[in-house]
Amino acid sequence: MTFKMKYTIEQRYLPNNTKRRSGIKNQGISFIVAHDTGNDGSTAAGNVNYYMNSANVQSASAHTFIDDKLIIECVPLTEKAWHVLYNVKTDNDLYGFDSNDRAIGVELCYSNRKGSINNKESYKRYVWYMAYLCNKFKLDPLKCISGHNELDPNRKSDPYKNALKIMGVSKTQFLSDVAAELKVCTATEAPAPQTTVSEDDEPMKLDKWAVDMLVSALTNFKAKGYFTDEAWITKAKNGTLTAAELAFLNTILIAKAVK
Repeated sequence: MTFKMKYTIEQRYLPNNTKRRSGIKNQGISFIVAHDTGNDGSTAAGNVNYYMNSANVQSASAHTFIDDKLIIECVPLTEKAWHVLYNVKTDNDLYGFDSNDRAIGVELCYSNRKGSINNKESYKRYVWYMAYLCNKFKLDPLKCISGHNELDPNRKSDPYKNALKIMGVSKTQFLSDVAAELKVCTATEAPAPQTTVSEDDEPMKLDKWAVDMLVSALTNFKAKGYFTDEAWITKAKNGTLTAAELAFLNTILIAKAVK
């Protein structure tokens, strides 16, 4: 199914075989975890650069960072990222898997009291990218997206109780927006109507004897006053009279004759 690529997705991968990017393949994708950075005003590029510079500091990462200008994948979607604690089992209860093994982690960048991120634009890209992932991995956005705070409620507030709350977006609205975006971006455009010329609109191809009979009949009808426009006879003579025009003229002649 074709998906409408409204935005550019930039791959800016972290160094491989490091704490933030182990290079270990995931087990396939069964769901998506929605995050926000928790860092007011920090940009997608800023977060990825920080991860680059601290690649061996700790095993914490996400696949993608999104702000109002950029969508940056810093861990390949085929690899594990460390974005939800293994010892928190809510993801296992909901989906039967650990998030790091079977989920994409997506971070939303926002501004509240700091920075100059346009939250509306950042949210639009966040929603679009979620729809992109749902299409790519054949996921139902209403069932297969969880907030980080839902999986680790004792420690985390992102994104529903932090960035999305700041933006005035509820969980229900967010999931509905992703579902709507998925529908829009996978809609099949109706083919443009083809302009075709009906055979009735094309000049009739008549043998000379038929043309002569038609001209004679029309001349006779005109002489009797059934019509007055000489153009009908002229069109019959020069071969430009169409079947549709003759049918119309025939209707007029019958109506006149009945009177």
